[in-house]
Amino acid sequence: MTRTVALPLAAGLPLALLAAGCASSANPFRTVLDDYGQRVDLDRLRNIAPMDPAGFRHEDQAMPSTPEAYLGRFQNVEQAELSIEEARASAISHNLNLQVSLLEPTIAGQSVDEEEARWESTFNLGATLASNDSPTGSRLDSAQSDFARVEPSFDIPMRTGGSVSVGLPVSRNQTNNEFSTLNPAYTSDLEISLTHQLLRNAGRRANTHSLRIAAYNSQISSANTRLQVIQQLSAVDRQYWALFGQRQALVVREEEYRVAEAQLARAQRQFNAGSVAQIEVTRAESGLADRIDGIIRARTNITTAQRELKRIINIPGLDVESGTELVPTSPPDPARFRFDRDALAAEAVDQRMEMLELELRLLADASSIQFARNQTLPLLSLQALYRLNGLGPDFGESIETTAENEFEDWSLSLNASIPIGNEAALARLRQAVLTRVQRLNTRAARAQLIRQEVFDAIDEVEAGWQRIMAARQSVVLNVRSLEAEQRQFDVGASTSTDVLDASAALAVARLAEIQAIVDYQIALVDLAAATGTLIGSARVRWEPTPYDPAMGEFVPDSLREPWAAQDADNDEG
Repeated sequence: MTRTVALPLAAGLPLALLAAGCASSANPFRTVLDDYGQRVDLDRLRNIAPMDPAGFRHEDQAMPSTPEAYLGRFQNVEQAELSIEEARASAISHNLNLQVSLLEPTIAGQSVDEEEARWESTFNLGATLASNDSPTGSRLDSAQSDFARVEPSFDIPMRTGGSVSVGLPVSRNQTNNEFSTLNPAYTSDLEISLTHQLLRNAGRRANTHSLRIAAYNSQISSANTRLQVIQQLSAVDRQYWALFGQRQALVVREEEYRVAEAQLARAQRQFNAGSVAQIEVTRAESGLADRIDGIIRARTNITTAQRELKRIINIPGLDVESGTELVPTSPPDPARFRFDRDALAAEAVDQRMEMLELELRLLADASSIQFARNQTLPLLSLQALYRLNGLGPDFGESIETTAENEFEDWSLSLNASIPIGNEAALARLRQAVLTRVQRLNTRAARAQLIRQEVFDAIDEVEAGWQRIMAARQSVVLNVRSLEAEQRQFDVGASTSTDVLDASAALAVARLAEIQAIVDYQIALVDLAAATGTLIGSARVRWEPTPYDPAMGEFVPDSLREPWAAQDADNDEG
């Protein structure tokens, strides 16, 4: 005989849902393809496409007929003047690496807010609905009953290691028991409970440890961001002077070209007059052609240097693919300085963000040691409960009974948990102590390294000044040598080769002077960076990227400025 059993809806519904889930593609018991996320085509990951240079071959392979034809592509190029202050300001506002760094303090600040939220109060609401229907062998027991309960409560955490809970559970119970005094019966109990740790995790210092660490990390993030700002602005200065040097080098190469051009004209005149042989004209033409290579290299160096500067300052409309030339307008002003080495080194140790970061980490280590020491204590918990009981045939009378405070009870309990051996907690304590000792040694080593960097930078500045003086003297002497060779050629006592060699030597001397000046300016930048400052008298202040809760995103400058103007208009209105 076959017996059919009808499952109640409450029992059959979970089984039906489980069966539907197993039958679908989102089977909870096995991995599906979507669990791996988006899959990239294997050809894109493993195949490397070739680049055939022949596809870029220019059809016209003819060489320019005159040296001047090489210079044609360098004429009529759009230029944009740029001071070093403007370059710094643009880097602060638009440099992509700085935009990334300026987000770090804001992100770290969110971690502080997250830790603060640990002490937010919580509203809890529980509800229970039950129906019982069971056979009984005694008239004193109920065979059928309906029960409903709603339990709202508030949990209020304490920064000292405990929490207070206030609740008002209410219930309704109806039964078929003929001896029940109240049917249905309503209850309403006001409960106040306290749970507090007395040893481990007890005390404000132990419970605010994670908040303290988050606050230290937030300050460390700001220190690292300031370091990034200094590094990026120092990179602006270095690249600015590098571009300045490359443009000055082009001036030298063009002057060398003009000297060779003048020598060709001089040789041609003397050949026409019969004073020199044809070979002198040929030598002058060869020297003029040789100067073209120097100009091409100088122009290429300018393009590379200004492209790097464009990337750093990232001015809108003047990006790396822009053909506009940057013209530095801030001239160098080399001067001799006398530095107090020990004073600068001490100032660097005080101002460098690496040292501030270590100080903050040492404070975090001290807090970690205190917390680890607290974690070695036994766990001893106190639970206290006070309850006002209410009962009645309806909710009104039940609440009245609770308010009259006629029925109350309380309880107090202690629970202890004492680890045997406690080696894990002791090991964490030793680890925290050793980490602090390691950090102290790191601080001493970092201070020593900073002092070395300052001394090295001072040496570079002093050596740079001496190089400038030597290069200037070399330029004076090579100018005299060139003039003498030109006079000798005019009287037939020298050749075009001698004049061009003297011109090349003068160009080398001038390039050395330019490089010495550029290196000197960069050495000053390096010295300022070694002391944790920026070269010059202008003060730079950075602000982290703000977070707008209304938009739920970080606000870029391009959107923040119109809002500020709009707010100002609203205030005026």
